[in-house]
Formats: sequence, C-alpha cells, structure tokens
Amino acid sequence: MRQRLATIYRLGIKELRSLRADPVMMFLVVYTFTVAIYTVATGARFDVHDAAVAVVDEDRSALSRAVADAIRPPQFKPPVEIGADEIERVMDQGRYVFVIDIPPRFEADVLAGRAPEVQINIDATAMTQAGNGLAYLRGVLSDTIGDRLRHEAPAAAGAVDLVTRARFNANLASEWFTPVMQVINNITILTVILTGAAFIREREHGTIEHLLVMPVRPIDILLSKVWANGLVIVIAATLSLLLVVRGLLGVPLAGSVALFIATSVLYEFSIATMGILIATFTSSMPQFGLLALPILIMMNLLSGSTTPMESMPVWLQGVMQLSPSTHFVAASQAILYRGAGVAVIWPSLLAMAGIGALFFVVAASRFRKTLSAMRG
Repeated sequence: MRQRLATIYRLGIKELRSLRADPVMMFLVVYTFTVAIYTVATGARFDVHDAAVAVVDEDRSALSRAVADAIRPPQFKPPVEIGADEIERVMDQGRYVFVIDIPPRFEADVLAGRAPEVQINIDATAMTQAGNGLAYLRGVLSDTIGDRLRHEAPAAAGAVDLVTRARFNANLASEWFTPVMQVINNITILTVILTGAAFIREREHGTIEHLLVMPVRPIDILLSKVWANGLVIVIAATLSLLLVVRGLLGVPLAGSVALFIATSVLYEFSIATMGILIATFTSSMPQFGLLALPILIMMNLLSGSTTPMESMPVWLQGVMQLSPSTHFVAASQAILYRGAGVAVIWPSLLAMAGIGALFFVVAASRFRKTLSAMRG
C-alpha cells in the first residue's frame, strides 16, 4: 500500500509539472479565478442600479412631488419630468426603463380614500431590471403615500405596519451573491477541463504509452490525475475567495473557509472523475470540448447557483439531485452565506461522496478499457 501511494504521489507530481509547462492552462486557471470573478461580480448585476425613470406629473401637488423626490440613487437616476404626450415616443426610443404617470387630483383622491390609479410603464426588454425595479417603485409609492396619510388622514391609513428584514444580505446587493457563485461554477468548469485535458494530453503527446510499460496500474494513473489537478483548483479557488471575493470585492463570508475547502476537496473528487469519464469517450480536445460543453452548461444553470431549485419542475429537481454540483452549491451557500456547520450540510456531503464513488467506479472501468485498447 505504501508503495502504491508513493507511485500515485510521483505520478501526481508529474501532472503538476506538465500543467506548469502548459502556459495556456496556467493562464486559464489564473484568469478564471481572478479577472473573471471580478468582472462578473461588478458587471453582471441582478439588482436595480441607475435605472432611467421619467415622471408625468398631471397633479402638481405636494404628494406627487414627494413621490418623484423619493425615487433616488443608487437604484434609480434622478427622475426626468416629461409630458403625457411624450410617453410613447420616449419608450419607443428606449430612453427610460420606467415612466410613471401620476393622474390629476391624485393627492385629493388619496386623502379622500378613493384609491387613484398610478400608471407605471415599463420597458420589459430589460427583464430582470424591470421586474426588480417595479418592486422598488411600488415600495416607494406605498411608503410615500403611507407617510402622507399618517400625517394628514390617519383614519385612512392602513392598520398594519409591515416590517421587512432581509437576512444574510441586508442590502440585497447582487455583488455579494455573484462572485461566490462564480467561484463555485468555475471550480466545476476548470476541474472538468483540467482533468479531461490531462488524459487527452497524454494520449496526443504519446506519453501514455510510456506509462503503460511502467509497473503502474490504471487506477494509479487515474488517482494521480484526480489529486494533482484537484489540488490546483482547490488552491486557486481558496485564494480567489480570500483575496478577490473577500479582499478586493469586500464580500463578507459568514462561515468557515476551512469547512468550505474540505467540502471543495470532496467535490473535486467527484467532478474530476467525471472529467476523466467524459475524456474516455473522446480522442481529441475538440471532441472533448464539444461533449463537455453542454454538460457543464446544464450543471451550472440547473445546480441552484443561477436558477433557484424551487422554481424548477419537480421532475427536473429530482434529476438534478444526481449531479454533484447541486449538492456542492447547496453546501457552499449554507457555509459561506449562512455560517452553517457540518450538522447542517452533512446530507449534501453524503450525497457528493456517494455520487463521487459512482463516478469513480464507472470512470475507472472506462479508463481501464481505454488503456487496454491502446495496448492492443
């Protein structure tokens, strides 16, 4: 056993040296966990930021002016007043995402309890911003009207005072969510690419034949590629989490980074063996890329990092339980966002271990058959 572990270790060192000698792969790892994380976190926003708003004030009352004044940065740009006859033209030109039309006698109707209608025109081509912005604007209108009623017509004010508290992300800032999920998605992508490329590189360079004549078992070669490439990704992801996400972007990490690293190591085992499994069905990097790309896209989009699991059809939620990325995302979110410990995430750890063991058995079988065919 000691001799086998030493063999796996030396083969892994060979993998690390091969990776170091590949400048393209080294650049890909560094770029993916630095520049890509930062640019996505600061550029891809899901909350409302600097949305253009126009106001049609047909009432010219203190309440209508208060509504316009309550629309403030950073969610919105200062609102621009336009005429009612300009609504269609400015919306067609795409100049404003929201146009609020305040009707005549708005303040008088509010104070009299007649519930006047305020029209909010939305450019829904900016779908995410439109949906979130509408919720913000409704809140602005509700708060502004409620304040006025409490001062001037207490009898007409609502009897319930609704208080909302956002846990784990008090400011509802997307830049707290995006970079962590990007790190998690990049772990999946880079691990599959590195491990698959390592096997194909051996085949294309002819070094696999050298390994076949050495006193090593196929399982030793498989394990060496898993631990060496997995180690690179875990180190890169950890540095990205500490230096880029927490350091540069200022995202607070609620839980234990050490527990996240341990969870990542377990995930690396399952996802790395999947990368080699995919590589055994291909004979070149272009083929590997064409086969791996749709699998990676599906795993990232449906793992819960982009689309909430609860919003998917029930049958699809069941199917995605067979993917280790689903359980890794759930465990990582619990650790880094909510400060969860092992007592909370152990079902996800157990699922990753089981799926990883299944992948390993299938990948080892395919790997052994591939090497046997090459010998023949």
